[in-house]
Amino acid sequence: MPWFVKIEQGIVEKPIFDQHVPAHKAYVQELIRNGHQAKSGYWACRGGGMLLFEAASMAEAEAIVSQDPLIQNDCVTYTLYEWRVVVE
Repeated sequence: MPWFVKIEQGIVEKPIFDQHVPAHKAYVQELIRNGHQAKSGYWACRGGGMLLFEAASMAEAEAIVSQDPLIQNDCVTYTLYEWRVVVE
């Protein structure tokens, strides 16, 4: 199954962003339970982060990303890429 990467940039103040972090973590846990091997984290310098996950297609990846509470609550902008793994 292909890997996808959502690179995101925060667009709200940290207190607002932090309100949605618990829901985002639950969302990622659900992705993991559903076999998407998701990993989520943020940049050490703050202001953005990344979600790495497997999906069957770009269409499925887009549908998955649209369910992220950080997206639904307008906390981040993002770019979605299919990541082609060269070495494992």
